[in-house]
Amino acid sequence: MNAVIDDVRSEALFASYVQRSQEPTPEVIRTAVSTMVDQLGESGCAEIVAQEYGEHPDCAIGRMAWARDAVRLAFAG
Repeated sequence: MNAVIDDVRSEALFASYVQRSQEPTPEVIRTAVSTMVDQLGESGCAEIVAQEYGEHPDCAIGRMAWARDAVRLAFAG
C-alpha cells in the first residue's frame, strides 16, 4: 500500500467516531475513513490527530497504533 495513502487513512480512522472496543468490521472502517476524509479533508484529519497528541499523548499513541493496524487489514488486497 502507498505509504501516504496509508497515513491519510490512519489519520482519518483516528479522527473518526469508531472505537477499537466496537471491534469494527473492515466495511465499517472503510466507511469511517471515507466519511472523515469527505467531511474534514486530509488536513482536517491531521489536525485532529495533532490536537489529540498534544492533549492526550498517552491515549493517542495506542489509538494510532490500532488505527494503522485496522487500516492495513481493512484495505488489504
